[in-house]
Amino acid sequence: MTDLISVIMIFSIPLVAIVTAHMRSQSKIQYKMVKDQIELEKLKQENFLLETEKMKMELRFTKPVEEKEEVLSFIEQEKGQI
Repeated sequence: MTDLISVIMIFSIPLVAIVTAHMRSQSKIQYKMVKDQIELEKLKQENFLLETEKMKMELRFTKPVEEKEEVLSFIEQEKGQI
């Protein structure tokens, strides 16, 4: 009986080491995935901020032109009524 227990203990140690190594490698892979996802989210956020800033700048440039066109069309309508 003690022989059986000693054989089981001898073979269980490498099995535990194999399972532990596998779990450790899985944890490293998961860590890398999470790290890459965080980097991707940072890039998405930066892209969003850049696009928002670009749209703000476009609105600043187009708004005065549209207002000028509205004023000119109003003036032309007033001239036409006179």
